[in-house]
Amino acid sequence: MIVINFLRSVLHLLFMAVTVIPWALAVVVAAPFLNSTQIYWMCARWLKLAVDGGTLILGIRNHVIGYDNLLVGSTAPAVLLLKHQSTWETFSMPALMPHPLAYVFKKELLYVPFFGWAMSRMDMIHIDRSKRAQAFNKVVEQGQRLLNQGTWVIMFPEGTRIARGQKGQYKSGGTRLAIATGAPVIPIAVTSAKCWPRKAFIKTPGVVEFSIGKPISSMGREPDELMREVEAWIEAEMRRLDPSAYASEAAKA
Repeated sequence: MIVINFLRSVLHLLFMAVTVIPWALAVVVAAPFLNSTQIYWMCARWLKLAVDGGTLILGIRNHVIGYDNLLVGSTAPAVLLLKHQSTWETFSMPALMPHPLAYVFKKELLYVPFFGWAMSRMDMIHIDRSKRAQAFNKVVEQGQRLLNQGTWVIMFPEGTRIARGQKGQYKSGGTRLAIATGAPVIPIAVTSAKCWPRKAFIKTPGVVEFSIGKPISSMGREPDELMREVEAWIEAEMRRLDPSAYASEAAKA
């Protein structure tokens, strides 16, 4: 089975490499003639292709809980705060969400051939992490503009991919943005590491669950206190969705 999963993983990687090159070049060429929303959905279609390829080749399927918790309205603002376990949710979210999304990411990703070139044409928030104060000011300024036009801002509060069954340090950048802009936050738990572990090349078939929590108002809240509520919901939901990953924790209790 390991050999089969290895071959599947190689095939999916090749599939993404072969399709992203012409797609990215098409985005770069078409970008001057399209608005930001059109560019976004053009790029999102490749991400959906990568996810569909993952379903067909790797046997990874998505199951979404709580779609009815998403805000209704073309310009309804929201800051999405996700558990981050693998690349899978980065690709899947644009394929699953009804609104354009703007990721907050380090600017170095723009230099990745083809993929980064296409990202640079999208209306997202890329920051210089070496300039923290200026970086957050940029996040608020651009985040407000994007939220006003109906684009949801998406952030990973743990900052990096976290191994299955583990918890990273939840940072308050996402809740600070929500409070500064008045947007509600929507917590989302994701079990992608069951199929696509952090830093692993070999993927395994299975179901990745995305559980969308109810919107939490940011009005009158403090960033750290609001993030603690987000963290508590996500971590409790992770233990409900993937109890075997936290078995040792339960045994200690």
